[in-house]
Amino acid sequence: MKITAIQTHVCHARMRNWIFVKVLTDQPGLYGWGEATLEWHTRGVVGTIEDLAPLLIGEDPTCVEHLWQMMWRQHFWHGSGVTRSTAISGIDLALWDIVGKAYGVPCHKLWGGSVRDSIRLYCHLGGGDLESFYETPVDHAKQFADLAQEAVEDGFTAFKSMAVPPTMPIEGLGPIKAADACVAAMREAVGADIDIMVDCHARPSPAMGMQFAKTLDQYGLYFFEEPCWPESVEGLAAINAAIATPVAAGERLTHLAAFRDLFVARGCEICQLDLTHCGGFTEARRIAALADAYRIALAPHNPQGPVSTAASLEFGFSQPSYIICESVHNDVPWRDDIVDEGFTVDKKTRTVSANTRPGLGISINEDEVKKHPFEQEIAQRVFYRDGSVGDW
Repeated sequence: MKITAIQTHVCHARMRNWIFVKVLTDQPGLYGWGEATLEWHTRGVVGTIEDLAPLLIGEDPTCVEHLWQMMWRQHFWHGSGVTRSTAISGIDLALWDIVGKAYGVPCHKLWGGSVRDSIRLYCHLGGGDLESFYETPVDHAKQFADLAQEAVEDGFTAFKSMAVPPTMPIEGLGPIKAADACVAAMREAVGADIDIMVDCHARPSPAMGMQFAKTLDQYGLYFFEEPCWPESVEGLAAINAAIATPVAAGERLTHLAAFRDLFVARGCEICQLDLTHCGGFTEARRIAALADAYRIALAPHNPQGPVSTAASLEFGFSQPSYIICESVHNDVPWRDDIVDEGFTVDKKTRTVSANTRPGLGISINEDEVKKHPFEQEIAQRVFYRDGSVGDW
């Protein structure tokens, strides 16, 4: 069996262009799907996949580790930059999809079989709707409460919110009180039995992140995500040590050594590796093994397209420390037209039963993808009140 071509299929989904990767083989009807979505870098990732393709054409697609090593180590520069690591990830996911199909089993069976009966999903407030999740002002606490109730009515027992506003390196109590009001409103709206996550989006400085963390600690959050820049591992570690709420981080890290540094510093209790950025299943399984050594849980970052979701679930059914799956179901109204999925979602409980089809268990409708060609993504630009640049 040989790889004959690597294709990219770009599908515009408002905030992101989904980049689906299709690896074809010389076996009739045997190909694999991956995803390499990276917002605002679509053309760069597509070009990088084209650059990597000559390394793989003519090679055996079932020698996944060997091919991963070539993509990561050859051509002088290692594959740790986010554009290249995302390209590698998309190809790697597709290769594993091929292996599963070649042997007639779901991917999780290739790694020792299922370790659980079901996986719980959590949603973004608004279900992933751009305006609801990213553009609801933190001084609108009631809107956070209303969206939280909608999530629970939709069957979710856990949801994530952007209840922390962008702040300058040091600010007064205004943004702290605003975030407090939003989280208090959500907790009052849904009660104590629903899990609430707050995503800081790595906006705060370590000093501001510490203030937000200590203020919101009282609400029993399921986790507190990216409370400061990912480059500030010491800041993450200090915040994680100062609060009872578990800190979640790692979605912007792209290789094993970066996760090693985060874990050694105890910068998080929950690892949010992103299967479409960290090197695909091949590197993610190494990261997961390292996380196990530190008893750090896994909750992969997954706000992208449907292939990413299928990959996260396959990974979750094989990993003992996997705790919950991020899901987006309302980012575009035609999402379900793009993909046919092998896993089953119980919409009353928002839990997932394992895929039983080979590989990732999904098929992509290429005709539907063509209806949504590339468009420049919606740029989320943030400036502080004095005009200086802030973090999205």
